[in-house]
Amino acid sequence: MADVNAVEIRNVSKIFGYGEFAFAAVDSASVSIRQNEFFTLLGPSGCGKTTLLRLIAGFEFPTSGEIMLNGENIAAMPPFKRPINTVFQSYALFPHMTVAENIGFGLTMLGRPKQEVRDRVAAMLKLVRMEALADRRTSQISGGQQQRVALARALAPQPKVLLLDEPLSALDYKLRKDMQIELKRLQAETGITFIFVTHDQEEALTMSDRITVMSSGRILQVGNPREIYDAPSDRFVADFIGETNFLKGRIETLAGGVATVDTEVAGRISATVPTDFHPQGEVTVVLRPEHATLCAPDQPGASQMTGTLETIVYFGTDTHYHVRLSDGESLFILREQNKPLQTARFAEGDRVGIALEANAARVLRN
Repeated sequence: MADVNAVEIRNVSKIFGYGEFAFAAVDSASVSIRQNEFFTLLGPSGCGKTTLLRLIAGFEFPTSGEIMLNGENIAAMPPFKRPINTVFQSYALFPHMTVAENIGFGLTMLGRPKQEVRDRVAAMLKLVRMEALADRRTSQISGGQQQRVALARALAPQPKVLLLDEPLSALDYKLRKDMQIELKRLQAETGITFIFVTHDQEEALTMSDRITVMSSGRILQVGNPREIYDAPSDRFVADFIGETNFLKGRIETLAGGVATVDTEVAGRISATVPTDFHPQGEVTVVLRPEHATLCAPDQPGASQMTGTLETIVYFGTDTHYHVRLSDGESLFILREQNKPLQTARFAEGDRVGIALEANAARVLRN
């Protein structure tokens, strides 16, 4: 069983409506999710990620395709028979029950022996570090604590897979950051496969072993956080994940997965090319803001890009620079990490150059 994926989505589609009003919320999606993996479905609102999660849970049934759980096709299986639990955005706790009673509720409904329920509740309270609040009602605890109770309740029956539908979206920024670390810890300690839905790119990059990016019901790219961020497969992925600069250009040479691109505003630059992609003619090149550096406009060896520094935005850990390039239309964004006692090298309105790191650019599938 160790070699069998936890979940496999095989050419799954979900169509809502009929005739001219029909639309595919999930469109021929295929993806394999490994055992004991923190896997994230990422995309904008309406992209199909929550529908795909509901298909795995059994709250919706696919129009076509197969959903495999540990090698068994569960596409037609009702949700209560699936060894899968879900943590919803609203948590759905019982306010009249205590923390311990909420955690044990599902086990009681499954008919587990009372001693087993007590032992399992105690283990879950320890796992989520809430032993001291066991007898408090959930209406009397904070949002972050309620989220932990919802997690403990979902984990108590030891499901094969835990589904999480944007469970952190209602929390404030600092608490959300704390809970990201907590969720990652819980997944590592329990060894349960987590499938997490979010539209927050930073959240996905922080927590996930692998990410799938969705748009318009389709899966565009699957990879680990570094692959998704540094090697986006197409323009949508590059644009959706983090800040991005796009340059238009024309392929001059292509060898060994690296192209020479003659760009309109930066002259000739080298750029990596996605696997099994053989671009010709006009292309779009992506450059991340942290892979470029401000320099004097006449600095030897620097890129041919020059422009006027329009805006400087200080973020504490780093500073963002917005440069209006010499063509007068293109805006290029750079990001540099701040250092202690660092003095400003440039001011708004200065004429500046932009130096690019070697092989920092990437040719995209449009």
